[in-house]
Amino acid sequence: MQADDEFNPTVGTAEFLEPGLRRILAPNPSPMTYRGTNTYLLGHTDLAVIDPGPLSDSHLQAILEAVRPEQRISHIIVTHSHLDHSPLAAPLSRACGAPVLAFGGPLAGRSAAMTRLAENGLMGGGEGIDADFRPDITLRDGEVIKGSDWELEVIHTPGHLGNHIALAWGDACFTADHVMGWASSLVSPPDGDLTDFMASCRRLRAREWRVFHPGHGRPVHDPAARLDWLIRHRLNREAAILGALKQGPATASDLARMVYTDTPAALLKAAERNVLAHLVDLTGRALARPKGALTADAVFECADL
Repeated sequence: MQADDEFNPTVGTAEFLEPGLRRILAPNPSPMTYRGTNTYLLGHTDLAVIDPGPLSDSHLQAILEAVRPEQRISHIIVTHSHLDHSPLAAPLSRACGAPVLAFGGPLAGRSAAMTRLAENGLMGGGEGIDADFRPDITLRDGEVIKGSDWELEVIHTPGHLGNHIALAWGDACFTADHVMGWASSLVSPPDGDLTDFMASCRRLRAREWRVFHPGHGRPVHDPAARLDWLIRHRLNREAAILGALKQGPATASDLARMVYTDTPAALLKAAERNVLAHLVDLTGRALARPKGALTADAVFECADL
């Protein structure tokens, strides 16, 4: 899946997507965020602001200016606590008085396997965690959030981050960074867990969807095909990593250079973290193993050697 060069909305402008839904692009383009973070305004009277985005005075002003006289912000919902999604939640809450809702703080939803890795010194890398994030209201999987003219079902979708949620709005779904509109997600242990990521993909795939509204990039109008691509993409990466390991022991860095041959240099560190996620998953499934402690720079080999 390649970046969509035709997706280039105006930063800070509330764009109509469908009845009751607008999108404001945050001013934080980068190799990891594409054009920037999508902030969504859902509702006609009570507004849910989904993913207020990074700390930015101009983006805060853009959100507040998008609120019409007959409207009020009633809910601020954060899909996960990466620095490009959650930091503006607290300033926005102070400005409008609405509570912040999320699955929990930065460590909420982290799997037992990832918790053990973190305790053993395997630190995260990649997009950056909003370590200070704490919601006013903690959401549960399956919970329904209601406004005056909308309802959202919380779907816990760990993988990209343990506290990641998707939000079902009828047959539409706000998928944040689990399913994006331009590329596959970064999965970086111990914050990201590939085993959880694949399970979350399959959970979403089990339902019928009309459209996905992602955290980055344009709407996804064929959700089933995109999920099939994501699952197939990860399985192909797994096969390539196992094939490379059969040539001899290697580190995640070695394997990233062998497998991600068409990846720009600026994204190689992210590719290395994705490879590490696969190696952790393969270790858990007894298909690969580290020669020594499981660390970010460990040398891995096939388990059948």
